[in-house]
Amino acid sequence: MNSADFKSTIAEGENQGCGPLFRAQNATPKPLKRQLLEAIRAAGTIARVDIAKHLDISPATVTTLATDLIDMGLIAETEIARSSSDSTRGRPRVGLKINGAAAAVIGIKISDRGNSAVLLDLAGKRIGATTLPAPPEQRSTEEIIEEIENLVVATLASAGLDRSHLATVALGIPGMVDFDAGQVIWCPFLTEPDIPLRDMLQQRLGIPVRIDNDANLLAMAELWFGAGRALDNFAVVSIEHGVGIGYVQGHTLQRGGAGHGMELGHMTIQINGALCRCGKRGCLEAYVADYALVREAHTALAHPFVSTTSPTQMLEDLFGRAKDGNEAARAIFSRAGRYLAVGLANVVTMFDPALILLSGDRLRYDYLYAEEVLSEYRDLTQKPGRPPTPVDIHAWGDLIWAQGAGALALDHATERLL
Repeated sequence: MNSADFKSTIAEGENQGCGPLFRAQNATPKPLKRQLLEAIRAAGTIARVDIAKHLDISPATVTTLATDLIDMGLIAETEIARSSSDSTRGRPRVGLKINGAAAAVIGIKISDRGNSAVLLDLAGKRIGATTLPAPPEQRSTEEIIEEIENLVVATLASAGLDRSHLATVALGIPGMVDFDAGQVIWCPFLTEPDIPLRDMLQQRLGIPVRIDNDANLLAMAELWFGAGRALDNFAVVSIEHGVGIGYVQGHTLQRGGAGHGMELGHMTIQINGALCRCGKRGCLEAYVADYALVREAHTALAHPFVSTTSPTQMLEDLFGRAKDGNEAARAIFSRAGRYLAVGLANVVTMFDPALILLSGDRLRYDYLYAEEVLSEYRDLTQKPGRPPTPVDIHAWGDLIWAQGAGALALDHATERLL
């Protein structure tokens, strides 16, 4: 079954599932049983004959694998309503679906603004969620672990479950994360570097844990639940307190050879430039992130804020002044937008994605993606005879980061269950 046929099959169903619609390319093939389970989850509900076509295997093989998965309690049979174009009479077709109650996972986002978590069943349905405040100051490793444990407890309670139901917990955190080692190399609000956080959390929670950079998990959210499900490759650029990127190639999230790429926000765009919070100078983040805008506001607007004003309040005031026509305030956003255009152009030059998705809380400051910014981006990337890479704005809610962590948890839980 080709891509168009599989998408059409899914579109006819009531439950459109979650997860990449197509198999990962240029990767070690997964066992057939796992491929079959993931195809069912992606479709939501699907007939055996359609799975056979999609995976290019015999109907007999599908029957054998499906019987094993049913016996394991991971999938179940279900009726599939016939489409309006199907002239065949008789009973509804019998299809397959994921048994969501077979397992649950939690995805968590930790930040310096707020902590959030979602509880997903094995089918990817959200069955619980929690949002808790985060301390504004630097935190120790032990404090972060306590925050995560509190999120797990509260999220399970929101659905009336206990830890025995959990298969995996996955965590997204800003900064530099070594995914393979499960280590936080550097995080802007952690007091210590090089923390083996995955292993520490597994010991505390008694549950398998995965951790990753939060921008990667935003890309996972798009790949599993959003516009990226049917895309071979795309990039997600997030603009929050920092600047991050997640890149998908061949329906697979790319993390680089050492497991902790890619760091768009810490790409040097100005030699000996502005100081970044990572300690280097000239990073893209040092010109686009909110702390950079606040720093510029202090300088350009002659310290108009009192010492008790929070960075968020400063940004809101700066944005209001820009909207009211204050030239200095407008110039700050305009400069940040031009640097963002350069960063996006570099993404296109390096990766040539089919689509760039801009996401994050700072996208409410529309000067960062105004037409002049996108026009400059197009000028920097325009090649004769081909259109520029499209840029879409996805201003998701706060829980989307945790939802992406939930996708990572589902992927790991599936591997363990099989």
